[in-house]
Amino acid sequence: MNRTLSIPLILLWTYTGLDKLIRWEASRNAFRNQTFPIELAEVLAYAVPVVELLIALLLLFSVTRWWGYLGSVLLLTVFTTYVGLIWVGAFPRVPCNCAGILESLGWMEHFVLNMICIVIAVLGIRLEELIRLKDLKIEKLED
Repeated sequence: MNRTLSIPLILLWTYTGLDKLIRWEASRNAFRNQTFPIELAEVLAYAVPVVELLIALLLLFSVTRWWGYLGSVLLLTVFTTYVGLIWVGAFPRVPCNCAGILESLGWMEHFVLNMICIVIAVLGIRLEELIRLKDLKIEKLED
């Protein structure tokens, strides 16, 4: 069950990370077009795809899955906060909505999609914790 729960997040992070690397110049320009300083945009252009792919890798293996879910919650919370601020008009200008195949989504749709993914990741964390508790109880019974 928990493996199944991780699949949508693995697909999301793999797609978005690889898309940013494959379309490197477009992705880098998209980061530069956001509302934060150009220096931060440069760092994010490199860091975000690497972190996305790292999270996908963490979600692949049962021993690291909890960390993958936690990374998903953290990164999605940052993304969702940023999207929410854009959606409510907190910035003087609206940056481009540049996310590969997700480009067709508006800010509200991005916000909703991110919230759904956060719920999946939180459920994954809880499920991982329940699995670990169960394993601990079994170990104690065997001792």
